[in-house]
Amino acid sequence: MIRTQIYLTEQERDDLRALAAESGKKQSELIREAIDSLIGKLSTKQRKAVISRVAGMWKDRKDLPDFRSIRSEWDRDSLS
Repeated sequence: MIRTQIYLTEQERDDLRALAAESGKKQSELIREAIDSLIGKLSTKQRKAVISRVAGMWKDRKDLPDFRSIRSEWDRDSLS
């Protein structure tokens, strides 16, 4: 792990101290969990934004094969 410093308001420090006492976890552990949670949320938000931007980008293409008919050839039902 890498040591780093952060500045907290007195209220944040007091609340963090109380949460640590209630949960039985160290303050540093709670801070790491909060950071991991934030990173996870932002990553999800970024993925959703990318998906939203590219959704339907091929909908008007006429030069692509009919994927439904190709996919139906792979169905187990069509093999019997």
